[in-house]
Amino acid sequence: MSHIDFPTLDAHPALFPIHLEEFRISLTGVIIRGVHIDTRSTEFSNATCHADSDTWPHYWVLDIVVWPVESHGLRIDGDRTLSPLKLELPECAASSFLGDCMTKIAKTGEPTLIRFIFACEKGYLARNDFLLHRLECCLGVERVETFIAPRTSVPQLAFQDVGPGHLNDVLSCAIGGLLGQNVPAENWEAESLRLNGEFQNRFSFPWLQVDPIPHRRIAWVQGRENIDVSRRAYEAAQAMGVSIVMIENPGHWLEPDHGPFAHLREAFLPVSIEVDGGFTQRIVDAVRTYHHPIDGLMTISDVRLPGVARAYEILGLPTSPSKAYGNAGDKAKTRMLEVDAGESLTLSSAAELPSLLSSERGQQLVFPMVVKPALGWNSDCVSKVSDQEELVKAVERASKRHASAASPSFGVVIEPYVEGPEVDANIVLLDGEMVYYDIEDDFPTQADSPNAGMEANFQETQVVLPSALPPDEIQLLCESLRQSILRQGFTSGVFHCEARVRRSTMHYTNRHGILDMERKEEGQAKERSVYLHEINARPPGYLESVAVLLTHGVDYYALRILLCLGSAECHRIHALSRPFRDGQQFHLCILIIPQTREGVMKTEDAGADLFRLHPELRQHVPDYDTYLKKGQILEGPSARSLWWIANFSVTSRTSRLECLRRAQFIRENFAYELE
Repeated sequence: MSHIDFPTLDAHPALFPIHLEEFRISLTGVIIRGVHIDTRSTEFSNATCHADSDTWPHYWVLDIVVWPVESHGLRIDGDRTLSPLKLELPECAASSFLGDCMTKIAKTGEPTLIRFIFACEKGYLARNDFLLHRLECCLGVERVETFIAPRTSVPQLAFQDVGPGHLNDVLSCAIGGLLGQNVPAENWEAESLRLNGEFQNRFSFPWLQVDPIPHRRIAWVQGRENIDVSRRAYEAAQAMGVSIVMIENPGHWLEPDHGPFAHLREAFLPVSIEVDGGFTQRIVDAVRTYHHPIDGLMTISDVRLPGVARAYEILGLPTSPSKAYGNAGDKAKTRMLEVDAGESLTLSSAAELPSLLSSERGQQLVFPMVVKPALGWNSDCVSKVSDQEELVKAVERASKRHASAASPSFGVVIEPYVEGPEVDANIVLLDGEMVYYDIEDDFPTQADSPNAGMEANFQETQVVLPSALPPDEIQLLCESLRQSILRQGFTSGVFHCEARVRRSTMHYTNRHGILDMERKEEGQAKERSVYLHEINARPPGYLESVAVLLTHGVDYYALRILLCLGSAECHRIHALSRPFRDGQQFHLCILIIPQTREGVMKTEDAGADLFRLHPELRQHVPDYDTYLKKGQILEGPSARSLWWIANFSVTSRTSRLECLRRAQFIRENFAYELE
């Protein structure tokens, strides 16, 4: 037991104002080792917390406000002095958290709020870390901790059963706690009310499940290149009670059983994951010979999705048809499934181009056009061509791009260059219905410039969320892309789509050095349509998935994991597809720093250097990664693979314009040296 000295103190109206018309309150005051503490309990019910008819879990919170005093004795109104009292706290995660917070507060000497959260109902957390990820980047919150292990029953503690002096009894029932940032003692009540509003916004979803959550196990094919671009995905699995068996090439960083990240997986199976004729069977054999049953298969590798889906089918595990994954992975098949397929051409190899050009169809080509490999990612080897000569060169290059792969691909897609705002559209489908989506503005690339030559690339420059497109164009995108996904053969999954809005009412313009969308100055709007570029049957890339999690509170990796486990997880899929009730918590710009020069990186870490020179920026950049550090080779703008130097997630709670200005500042001040 933990022993902490407390004094006895009755509620004193002058010191502790109570607003019974707003909250039901139990109130007590205490002193812990020379600090004064107020506690307030607030119950959240369906009536006070939620505006719609859904029934969310009921919970209540206990706020403890701590600030230093000169001595253990505290005189009130000159008449009353508090006397010490011993309180025994149970050894539990909550009391340890309280102790850690008290230690920190003692060092800073500043008034601070500590909040504990309690469930009014029995149940199981949809994911045990929901407090951490839904409160990430929340103003006024310095630290969040969960006290409940995955799949563990949540203690039920009725608000009505708690009264003054019960602190030692209730802490062991808390599901989590947070440490606030320093707050003036006279403002703690306002800060508590502000946090109540944040909780109502962030926790208005069914985070508590009635039925026990069984342990599930998935085989994950292909780990990522490092922990920095995968940690949250693996942690999401753990938080939901899902164990990972990693299937990867020998020597991967997750292989060592005593390595620093071994806790993220149950086992590592060293298996060749080269995409060749034996790939699918090797996955099947690995699953069948594992000493525990596997409930689902998972990969987010584009090139491996069809083969893993075939393994699903052989093993009898839940999956979308492997043919659907084959359609999504082949840009030629994707384009030919669209209602506007007649505008495009597909070639099985460059050898078919001469006959095409001599045909009637070839004589009718309208430039500019876009040429890309049928198999590809990251806008690699995609060219905009302005005439027939450039077309021939681009087709030859695109056809050769994957000629030496384990499973060679020579196919090429030729399609019109479509003007209009480009978007990244992320869509979650369950049984054909859209349960969540977000639309993001993909800003113009080098190749979008009117004067760009065929060497200009389509590498992303920055992506901003949420989109500035009008609501009717957002809905047009959602329904059109949902139909495209269904045509490919899918009914459920997480999909990352890229598309443009033809004849949009919006366009990009540069005002005072800041590029952004604004409404066109023209008369009656023309009929708009959606032009699909590609569908990726997986979540968006890691940095974009993290950006959505931070901005909207929805974790695409968690949803993809649950979807690979089949219909038994429908309830959790619906629950975890709920964004923040009041919309995004900020505007966010994913800024890409491309390679513009060739050489060997001399700077140790250019991203870290930027923040050392401009520390005021760090609070507005919740996520960043320097991809190319000291000693690594930069191939320049003509690099065979379009990998960037660094990326930054830049935010503003005030406006989209402020967010873009901050991103512009980083772009202009990002500096590095080459050897």
